[in-house]
Amino acid sequence: MVILGDRYNFSKIDIERLKKNFNTISHISYKNISTRESISKVEKALKSQNHSIIILNTKGKLPNKFLTYLTKLEIKGVQYISLEGFLEKYLNKCYIDHQTNSNRFLDDIHPYTPFQYCQKRFIDFVAIALLFPIMVVSIIYSWYRVRKESPGPLFFRQKRIGLAQSEFTCIKLRSMGVDAEEDGAKFATTNDPRTFPWGAKLRDTKLDELIQLWNVLKGEMHFVGPRPERRIWTKEFERSIPYYNQRHVVAPGITGLAQIKYQYGSGRLDAQQKLMYDLYYIKHWSIILEIKVIWKTALFVLTKKREDLSNF
Repeated sequence: MVILGDRYNFSKIDIERLKKNFNTISHISYKNISTRESISKVEKALKSQNHSIIILNTKGKLPNKFLTYLTKLEIKGVQYISLEGFLEKYLNKCYIDHQTNSNRFLDDIHPYTPFQYCQKRFIDFVAIALLFPIMVVSIIYSWYRVRKESPGPLFFRQKRIGLAQSEFTCIKLRSMGVDAEEDGAKFATTNDPRTFPWGAKLRDTKLDELIQLWNVLKGEMHFVGPRPERRIWTKEFERSIPYYNQRHVVAPGITGLAQIKYQYGSGRLDAQQKLMYDLYYIKHWSIILEIKVIWKTALFVLTKKREDLSNF
């Protein structure tokens, strides 16, 4: 494939996943070059490598001469596709544009229909029924280990932002010391030093979050959905990331598309990447997508490998 332009910076994770679908990946910068020169570079790339698709990753509108050239390539079997369409089709992400003034993107981000909501709740109750025994066992054993390794409360309760930006109390099995945030709010990280031995195991296996089935039962969360964040972070991200508050048009979840596609992250850039997956999930929700996320979550918990695009 040929990436034409520099509008979106494909990450290493993106490139690794795309290599599963494309043998060769070439990048052609579109900055400060003439139409003739850009066409010449594309022709050279097509001749030197077996490219079959061109991603229009440009910031401005392409001139008519270049569009005519692309249509001629299409006749020869070389496909061209917009950045937005490519990210959704091949990377399961919705592109977030910081420069556009158009709100058309918001038309596709909407709450679940009544029928979709009924499907979601059915899956929620099935998950509760199947995972309840595991949750009970983890609570009992964690009570024993936490008492030995980190004396203090077994449960950790924290206010999180849910549907329509309403606040609710999210519950977890405590995996960090009681003084974990004595210096202020911090993002959790991989191999977080604030955890105690059994707490690290809880986080690694995601058993600390399984008790959130209680929140699911109460209707504050779904089993699958965008992960709920604290208000301190949502306020910060809403100021710097377009459409961030759109993730609140649906209730949050214990697991989600962003959790199986993206690693632990902290800060604005990671939050934006996760948001792209969350918006894709909301925009393209279906019972098939729901089942895929659940299946990939189970595989991740068992293998600790995040599923790549080609297998999704």
